[in-house]
Amino acid sequence: MMALIVVPIACGKDSLPPQGKSENPPVPKVIVEKEKVGKEQPLPPEVKIKLKKDGKDSYSWELTGSDVDQVLKVNEKLRKQLGGEQAR
Repeated sequence: MMALIVVPIACGKDSLPPQGKSENPPVPKVIVEKEKVGKEQPLPPEVKIKLKKDGKDSYSWELTGSDVDQVLKVNEKLRKQLGGEQAR
């Protein structure tokens, strides 16, 4: 009789979850990375510079371009680096 009691308990134990542990199985981490879809920053407007140097080792320049703000930035940068005045 004892053999009959042991067999059903052993079979029933495999199909039921353990009583002491009620944890869910660990969930795998999923990392999602988005690709940057070809929308790159446009190039700044082109500014053409005609640089001139006179006999006194000073510089002057003529700037042309379609974007006034960009032309003014280039002009200010040239003034700081070359220390000259812009030809008008």
